[in-house]
Amino acid sequence: MADVKLTIAGRPYDVHCADGQEAQLIQLASIVDTKARGIQGGTEVRQLLFAALMLADETQDAQTKAGSAEPQLDSLRAAIALAESRETAARDELRAAISRESAALAEAKKAADGERAALDELEKLRQGAPVVPAPAAPAHGRALGQIADRIEALATKVEQIP
Repeated sequence: MADVKLTIAGRPYDVHCADGQEAQLIQLASIVDTKARGIQGGTEVRQLLFAALMLADETQDAQTKAGSAEPQLDSLRAAIALAESRETAARDELRAAISRESAALAEAKKAADGERAALDELEKLRQGAPVVPAPAAPAHGRALGQIADRIEALATKVEQIP
């Protein structure tokens, strides 16, 4: 236990408190002393009584305000939770939109590359250059080979017609 000497309304008091609480006790005594000195007239006991009543009134007002702030605080917490939820949903939608946009851009690039190749082939045809067909995909190679064989057979028959 620690001993603290306080002066309130001009009178000294020796008070015991828990170790480490001395500064807090001195600060509280200063508040009481300020209130007591603000009350003019009357005895020291009367000054302390009114100071205590004024501090009790301030405490009660603070508690009332804190109590009325609780519903507002709950409402604000709910609003924050809703805003965070909406933010998360918006971020998810944005990620999905970016993914769709990236896929669309890749598809557009692929189409543009195909168009460019077709235009190059068309230009070669206009200039009379022989066109080398693009290599077939392995899955279509056999079918294309059969079609080529049939075309050659037909061409041979056409050449034999008088």
